[in-house]
Amino acid sequence: MDYKKAAEEVLAAIGGKGNLVSAAHCATRLRLVIADDSKVNKKALDDAEGVKGVFSAAGQLQIIFGTGTVNKVYDQFIKVSGVEASSKDEAKATGARKGNWFQRAIKALGDVFVPIIPAIVASGLLMGLCNGLGQAFPALADTGEFQMISLFSNASFVFLQILIGFSAAKVFGGNPYLGAVIGMIMIHTSLTSAWDVPSITAGTAFTIATDSVTGAQSIVKQAISYFPLLGGLYQVPATGYQGHVIPVVIAVWFMSKLEIQLHKHVPDIIDLFVTPLVTVLVTGFLTLTIFGPVFATLENWILSGVKYLITIPFGIGAFLCGAVYAPTVVCGIHHMYNALEMGMLAAATPMDTWMPIATAANVAQGAACLAVAVKTKRAKTKELALPSSLSAFLGITEPAIFGVNLPNMKPFIAACIGAAFGAAVSSILGVYATAMGITGLFGFLTTTNCTLQYALVMVVSFVIAFGISFFLYKDPVDDESEQDAGDATVTELPSTEDPEPETLVSPIEGACVAMSDVPDETFAKCVMGKGVAIRPAKGQVCSPCDGTITMLFETKHAIGIVSDKGAEVLIHIGLDTVEMGGTPFTACVATGDHVKAGDLLIKADLDAIKAAGYDTITPIVVTNTDKYASVDTSAAEGSDVKAGDEVIVLG
Repeated sequence: MDYKKAAEEVLAAIGGKGNLVSAAHCATRLRLVIADDSKVNKKALDDAEGVKGVFSAAGQLQIIFGTGTVNKVYDQFIKVSGVEASSKDEAKATGARKGNWFQRAIKALGDVFVPIIPAIVASGLLMGLCNGLGQAFPALADTGEFQMISLFSNASFVFLQILIGFSAAKVFGGNPYLGAVIGMIMIHTSLTSAWDVPSITAGTAFTIATDSVTGAQSIVKQAISYFPLLGGLYQVPATGYQGHVIPVVIAVWFMSKLEIQLHKHVPDIIDLFVTPLVTVLVTGFLTLTIFGPVFATLENWILSGVKYLITIPFGIGAFLCGAVYAPTVVCGIHHMYNALEMGMLAAATPMDTWMPIATAANVAQGAACLAVAVKTKRAKTKELALPSSLSAFLGITEPAIFGVNLPNMKPFIAACIGAAFGAAVSSILGVYATAMGITGLFGFLTTTNCTLQYALVMVVSFVIAFGISFFLYKDPVDDESEQDAGDATVTELPSTEDPEPETLVSPIEGACVAMSDVPDETFAKCVMGKGVAIRPAKGQVCSPCDGTITMLFETKHAIGIVSDKGAEVLIHIGLDTVEMGGTPFTACVATGDHVKAGDLLIKADLDAIKAAGYDTITPIVVTNTDKYASVDTSAAEGSDVKAGDEVIVLG
């Protein structure tokens, strides 16, 4: 491959030097920040030498070259473009700044809520389990075990503001523990719970008062107490903010900005004492007097508006929501739904009516993609579309949307139509979930009160999207010669110069899953090659074969090996872990070392990776897949494996 030519073709396709802001690369992708996206020639970029895929994410144009290639293309790209090299963090920051204020705000919301989702999922699943068991076996409700699990099930919702405060402070650059304190202030036990306010206001809440002298008891109607401020001229209700998510985000944003400024101006000798004191005092006061009352009211308006929209008669509002769901994913603004769903789930009666709409959209994308897989005569398209559709049914739609439906457009439109009708059905039938973060087939775990209705939502979305997509889709006819060449490449047997058949073993202990289940477009679409992925139980990464270490990134998050029989293997520990700068990884080998199967390569601190909000799933990719007649991973997928168990059979 001519690396200089590849760099020159990429530079020309993006509009030249004048349209380039910054450049960086990771293990597989060239990451560019572009000044004007309209000047990018997408077709020329796809056709550039060595390019295996192109997509945009987080304000960056990401061009997939593959391990061992991208770094060489990058070196040439820096030379021909004249731009200074950037780190991955710098490129990411530049890309984030490129968006407008709305895009930056939505991204910030996503960054705040995404790390919290596992906690919400855990509570929601437990809640669904309790609901299902309680309905099937009513006697269980009186057992201590059931009551204990019920306590677990709402823990995340009871203390949600603390979780949000901690996460928001990390995003906004503040002390996460001070952020947690602000969350604690908003739900302090001395405040009347927001969940009790409606009954108190309605006059239906009572307490039992006992006379200290006579011991006589009497029923007293509860009332909301107030903090008298400014000598009583201004009163603030002493009520908590359970069920609200936006006020704590705003409060912690202010807290973080204040803390940063105080660190800059307070002398170091007293900074440790003065800064946290002033930060909590000022932010806490403003939270209960301004941020809480104002933004809780605004949040109530928004939630009421969305709930009203979803419940418009005949499912009309939900129909519109379902139709636009996928386009918002494409625009990257779907993270705003996290705040919406958390608000619904944090209510006194958790009912997430948005989740079924998301399921309708995801299933519809999968169905439209499956229709393409069934109808296409192009082997490469079928090979991509089938696993992408299955991934969408499990809630991961990026491979289907960006790999198949959106490039062909008609399947994408068909999916939006199917989603609209499925969402309408969900509204008419009153479908809701008890947790967020889980859609598609796994959604049955959180819709135990309306299982049949939830199934009907998926059926309607599937049938309509599949039918329209199958009817409209046609294979491109403007490049038949390329189609034939692609088909021949897929079925061609290896030559005598190709690598020998062999079996690769798992480099790490954990649950083995199909590559299509990896929540990353590059791996899920097998752009780099086929293989499997491991959800690791331990952080020891070993060699999957006898071979030579050909690549070890400075960040130690990815390692490349060429086996003695010719297999080129990439092990990528976690997703986007390049951003951690190597902190959780310890390399036990160096480039050029010869290793045996089972030799320890890298130690990874899985807890640190999870704590930083990154997915630990580890793809094992055979990057020269096209050199083999078969790559069989079926025996290992869906099972727990230990390091050394057979996972990939190359034939």
